[in-house]
Amino acid sequence: MSGTMFGYYFKLGVRNLRRNPALTALMVLTLAVGVAASIATLTILHVMSGDPMPHKSDKLISVVFNNGPLEGYSPGDKPNDDQVTYRDAVNLLASGQGERRTAMMGLGGSIQAERKDLAPFVVTGGGPTRDFFAMFEIPFLHGQAWSEADDKAGADVIVLTRALSEKLYGADNPVGRRVRYNGFDFLITGVIDTWNPIPRFHRIVGMGAFDEADEFFLPIASAVRHEWSNNGSTNCTSNFGAGYQAFIGSECTWIQFWFELRSAADRPALQGWIDGYAAEQRKLGRMPRKAANHLYNLTEWLEHLKVVGNDNKLSAWLAFGFLLLCLVNTIGLLLAKFSVRSPEVGVRRALGASRKEIFHQFLTETAVIGLAGGVLGLLLAVGALQLIALQSKQLALVARMDWAMLLVTFVVAVSAAMLAGLLPTWRACQVTPALQLKSQ
Repeated sequence: MSGTMFGYYFKLGVRNLRRNPALTALMVLTLAVGVAASIATLTILHVMSGDPMPHKSDKLISVVFNNGPLEGYSPGDKPNDDQVTYRDAVNLLASGQGERRTAMMGLGGSIQAERKDLAPFVVTGGGPTRDFFAMFEIPFLHGQAWSEADDKAGADVIVLTRALSEKLYGADNPVGRRVRYNGFDFLITGVIDTWNPIPRFHRIVGMGAFDEADEFFLPIASAVRHEWSNNGSTNCTSNFGAGYQAFIGSECTWIQFWFELRSAADRPALQGWIDGYAAEQRKLGRMPRKAANHLYNLTEWLEHLKVVGNDNKLSAWLAFGFLLLCLVNTIGLLLAKFSVRSPEVGVRRALGASRKEIFHQFLTETAVIGLAGGVLGLLLAVGALQLIALQSKQLALVARMDWAMLLVTFVVAVSAAMLAGLLPTWRACQVTPALQLKSQ
C-alpha cells in the first residue's frame, strides 16, 4: 500500500468515526479502559524493575557471606542475612580489591540548625565510606565528599542532601559551617544535588527499595566511634555479650558492602579472593558452615532481594488479561460496525476494488480507532497513576510515566486495535458483490 493510499484510507477512517458515533465511542472507550489498566500496571512494574545504573551495573558488586552458626544448618541453606559483619567490612575495605569499596550502615537521630526559629527534628541517613559518592556517581551542588583522612580518623564531618540543606540554610551555601547532629557538631563538607535512584539499590536491606531517600551522609567510622546503633536491619544469630565493642566484634550482620570493579571481567578474580578470605577466616574459627560465598552485580542484587515480587508480576498479567477481554468486546463491536457496511463493500468490489484494497482500508480504520483509544487510554493511565501515587510515598516513587511508556501506550493501543480488527476486516473482504448489488 502506497503512502498516498494510506493517507486516503486514514482520512476516510477519521471521517467514518462520525458515521456511527455511539458505536465508535463505545469501541474507543472499551479499548482505552483496557489499555489504561494494562499500561498503568506495566508502568509501575517497569519502574520497579529498572536498572538504576545501566552503564556500570555489571561492575557494581555486593558480597554476602554465610557466616551463621553450624547448629541447625543444612548444606544448601541460604545465609541468615544479606549483609556483612563489621569485622568483615573492615577487612574488605582494607583488601585493595576492585577500583572502589564502600561499607554502609543506616543512621537516624536529631539534627539542630543554627536558626532559632527551627526546632530540632529527626532525620535519617547513611554512614558510608568516602568511595560511596564516586562509586554511585552522586552529583554535588556545593563542596565535596570528606577526605580519606576523615575516613581513617572517624572525623565528625557530614554531607547534606539538597533538600535538608535548603531546610536548614535556605539557598545559602553551608559548606564550612557546622550542624549539630545527635549532640555533636559536624563540619559540612558538601551538599549533594538531587539523587534519586529507583529502586534504592545501595541500602535496600535496611532502607527498602522504594522508601524515602537518605537526608545526609557521614563516615561510618565516625558513627562507630560515637557507638551509634545501626538504623536498619541487624541480624544476630548468637549472644555476643555486653557493650558496643562486643557488638562490632560479633558475628552480627548489619552492614551492606559494595565493590566497584574496573571491568566486569574482574569478577572471577574477586570471587577467588573472597573465597580465599573466607577460608582464612575459617582457620580463625569463623564461618563454620563452609558454604558458598555469593557475589551479586547490581541487577542480580535486585533480583536476589525480589524487589519485583511475584504479586507485582501477577498484577501485570491480570491487567493484560483484562486488556484481552476488552479486545474480545472490541472485536464484537467491529463486526457490528463493518457488517452494516456490506453494501458499500459490494459496490466498491463491483467497481474493481480488490479484496486486498478493502482489507487495507478497513485495517487502517481500526488503526484510527486504536490511535483514538491510545490517546484516551493514555489520559486514563496518567490519571490512574496519579491516584495510585496518592496512596503512599513508596507508590509515589514508582507511579510515574516516562517517555518509553508513552510510546508503549500508543504501540499497545494501535496494535491491539489492529489485532482486534483482523477478523472483522477479513469478514468484510468476503462480501460477494453480485449478492449485495442484487439486494439493493
